[in-house]
Amino acid sequence: MNYNNVRRKTRSVRVGDLTIGGSAPIVIQSMTNTDTHDFDATLAQVKALQAAGCDVVRLTVPNAEAAETIARLKREIPEMPLVADIHFDYRAALAAVKAGADKIRINPGNIGDESRVRAVVEACKERGLPIRIGVNGGSLEKHILAKYGAPTAEALCESALYHISLLEKYDFYDTVISIKSSDVSTMIAANRSLAAKCDYPIHLGVTEAGGKARGSIKSAIGVGALLADGIGDTVRVSLTADPVEEIGAARDILSALAIEGQSGMNIVSCPTCGRTKIDLIDLAARFERAAGEAGLLDVPIRVALMGCPVNGPGEAAEADIGICGGQGEALLISHGEILEKIPEDQIIDRLILEIQKIKLG
Repeated sequence: MNYNNVRRKTRSVRVGDLTIGGSAPIVIQSMTNTDTHDFDATLAQVKALQAAGCDVVRLTVPNAEAAETIARLKREIPEMPLVADIHFDYRAALAAVKAGADKIRINPGNIGDESRVRAVVEACKERGLPIRIGVNGGSLEKHILAKYGAPTAEALCESALYHISLLEKYDFYDTVISIKSSDVSTMIAANRSLAAKCDYPIHLGVTEAGGKARGSIKSAIGVGALLADGIGDTVRVSLTADPVEEIGAARDILSALAIEGQSGMNIVSCPTCGRTKIDLIDLAARFERAAGEAGLLDVPIRVALMGCPVNGPGEAAEADIGICGGQGEALLISHGEILEKIPEDQIIDRLILEIQKIKLG
């Protein structure tokens, strides 16, 4: 199944100079974990995320004073779209709008009565800013929680649709929706249900997923399953780690799905067995490091690192470039054609050279 042929049709919204939804590429997001009042620390982290390939950065705005950091960030890095994350205090949202935020993220369930939601909507409409409705199991409305007895997928979807209707009541449609859960199955089911019931762009993420390894696995399952269904317009891989790690994890998910125009290098390497005669485990690690240092991991090609002649030739036949290991040597293969035999100690250098040729066309 080709993701690009099944992608869910949505309306689109503008976030700074970016488009979310419609036929736009999947947008990768992250969130700062600095104290937003600390401008220097926050600026440094936003720049690090930008350098890592982050498309949109969200930062918490707990009060009106913190919104000043947004204004200063927009002067320093005007090209980076910034999302103000608002909880409880609607006045912080109003301040963030005035400060130049490119999008406002609210959870209407904890921002107060309808008059406060309306005030935020009217401010966003005046500036032409989109709103992301964020729904999660920890902040469901009491009447919905009472109805379902737990933050089920059905409850989360109903909450999202309720808040969509609230914004639509005030004639607001520049909306992005997210339903997040720390339970992967619940997150998948809720988003599938939501996708069938509206045409708004959807922000994907497994919330409170855990540390780098465990959180990346949970996110790959949850986010990846939905993207494979054609659902999802922007993603965040939430990790208890340096936010920069989230960008690499998100890009790995996109690459694994071979999403057109957003896939980097797809490295296929065998798990090794008793037939393996070269040190493939070390070779694979050194190759990925060398490719990264050479700036080649974003080249959208398939590279096969196979340890023996059993499955190697078949897997390498599907690769743009690859090797099939032997005793202290390997066959260099491209699209099933054997190019030559090379010594083991020259494998990485030769692969890098061939990939550079492919990059240059």
